[in-house]
Amino acid sequence: MKAIRCKKFGPPSSLVLEDVDNLNPKAKEVLVEVKACGLNFPDTLIIQGLYQFKPELPFTPGSDVAGIVKEVGEGVSHLKVGQEVFGFVAHGGLAEEVLIPSNACFPKPPQMDFPIAASFLMAYGTSYHALKDRGNLSKGETLLVLGASGGVGLAAVELGKLMGAKVIAAASTHEKLALCKEYGADETINYTSQDLKASIKEFTGGKGVDVIYDPVGGTYSEPAFRGIARNGRYLVVGFAAGDIPKIPLNLPLLKEAAIVGVFWGAFAMKDSKANMQNTMTLMKWHAEGKLKPHIHAIYNLKDTATALEEMTDRKVRGKLIVTI
Repeated sequence: MKAIRCKKFGPPSSLVLEDVDNLNPKAKEVLVEVKACGLNFPDTLIIQGLYQFKPELPFTPGSDVAGIVKEVGEGVSHLKVGQEVFGFVAHGGLAEEVLIPSNACFPKPPQMDFPIAASFLMAYGTSYHALKDRGNLSKGETLLVLGASGGVGLAAVELGKLMGAKVIAAASTHEKLALCKEYGADETINYTSQDLKASIKEFTGGKGVDVIYDPVGGTYSEPAFRGIARNGRYLVVGFAAGDIPKIPLNLPLLKEAAIVGVFWGAFAMKDSKANMQNTMTLMKWHAEGKLKPHIHAIYNLKDTATALEEMTDRKVRGKLIVTI
């Protein structure tokens, strides 16, 4: 089968497309013929060796997949050969076939095409787990989303509004913020031209925001935290800016605020029943037309490096999809 391979850590241009051995499912694994793979910002980090986890070289990147079941391993009863599915893996999705743990592979709803299904689990799963399970976001509270036009950020904007919050979206361009408005943002902040802390205070009447969703890190984290409300929750989702920030610990003390880590991948694997419940809720909302993934562009497998370069250059709004 053909697969994108990372043979040495480096930029997207260092990736190669080559033939590799076909796969065979072990117990509680599902072999899936990949039709689409969604790209996520961690993909740009993992190929450079900058992610928290480094797969052994060589490896195939890609986590969000949708396709057709080719074979099931021993102990898999909820899926059958020929069934359309979507799921997630630590890596391996940018290939013609992928092995998915059975507890991370779900029947694809008929109203989802393969690109939509491949754009869904990681973005919405991460954001819903963050807002519901880690942030305890309540109706009437105020939510600030940093990096709000990206895959997980836009999902957080959409979900925050659906959950009854007032949503403030922060991003770097007018075009990105316009998309956030389309997805429900009540207020927007361009943090390249506006003072982040001052804008937060202005939009909240000096109170501050109740929940901050931060997949960006870098220089935006501390000024955002300085705009948090008393008893606020700061959700650490990722570090798309590249730098892991250092927050002065007197700030959470003075605000009686919490810094809360969000690691959806670990949650999904270690608490699969709770993740299944979240996934069922998300699929229900999608079926009802309440969630509409925004696909920025669709690339062919051979053009994966170009797609990842577009993501690295911060040009993407919503999701990038690779079709196989």
